[in-house]
Amino acid sequence: MHDFAPMARFGGLIATDLRDVTSDPAALDSAGWWAVTADFEGGVVCARFGDVRPATAADAPAPGAWRGPAPADWRSSLDRAAYTEGVRRIRAHIAAGTVYQVNLCRVLTAPLPDPERADVDALSAVLAHGNPAPYAGTIRLPGHGVEIATASPELFLRRDGRTVESGPIKGTGRIAADLSEKDRAENVMIVDLVRNDLGRVCASGSVTVPALCAVEEHPGLVHLVSTVRGELAEAHEKTAWADLLGATFPPGSVTGAPKSSALRIIDELETAPRGPYCGGIGWVDADRRTGWLNVGIRTFWIDRATAEGPVLRFGAGAGIIWDSDPEREWAETELKARRLLAVASGEHEVTEGPKR
Repeated sequence: MHDFAPMARFGGLIATDLRDVTSDPAALDSAGWWAVTADFEGGVVCARFGDVRPATAADAPAPGAWRGPAPADWRSSLDRAAYTEGVRRIRAHIAAGTVYQVNLCRVLTAPLPDPERADVDALSAVLAHGNPAPYAGTIRLPGHGVEIATASPELFLRRDGRTVESGPIKGTGRIAADLSEKDRAENVMIVDLVRNDLGRVCASGSVTVPALCAVEEHPGLVHLVSTVRGELAEAHEKTAWADLLGATFPPGSVTGAPKSSALRIIDELETAPRGPYCGGIGWVDADRRTGWLNVGIRTFWIDRATAEGPVLRFGAGAGIIWDSDPEREWAETELKARRLLAVASGEHEVTEGPKR
């Protein structure tokens, strides 16, 4: 049986010496350095580590510690026909005035060929070479059912004292010329939602949008990214993380608008739980009142509690609005998944990607 010690890795830091694990986000405003994962369905795991330091070459995973699934072994919770039908059903909801936008996702699953060579930190290292991302990291807590390697480009929440920020992504293409007015409309809708969410815990008048629909290049694709920023209201400073999660979760960019209606439609159409995909993954330093959580996209996680044995999971989705074309939305999920699945399988030839 595998013996992977608890650890976390984010932002150039490595954390070991697990001290405490809790599902209560109030702990994030107490003391210590925490690795955090909040899955899309609302389950939270906060792990406090005693030894947190800059990672060195000696902390690299052992060679050969990752062996990924064969590319042909991946199976999707929604096939092409089911996904495109889901897009059509969402458009019917939009036509009826129920919702403006819904993020429709599918979860891909493949068996792990060698559970002894299934170290998510080694997978994170593979991803860092093949798909570098600004909000990448590892959380490895096998005793608590958490083994996550994330290569997310998207900021869900960043806190620095009273200042909080979100960086919603909406709009994806291979190159900037692929980005359309439909993509910009999606982005603006979600910015409005994030502004409202942050406004529930920020001081009146403090929520601003320093950047709207900025084009960012990432390996193999480009995104439209906006920035929403605010100052925590004094009443929320001592309970910041619990209050922020309560006001903003799940992230607006992976739900839709209005969020409550979008969540009902997601529950109706999606056939597999999203888990850490589309949740929040990151770290919090309670002593310094700093930290960030990504939006858990471009994220792999291991599930060892299945009848067929250990599997690797990965999610992909797209934002659906009235102008959405079902086949194009399916193609967007394929674009988002293709490079990452190839990297995880060891089939992708790593070349230098676009600078961020």
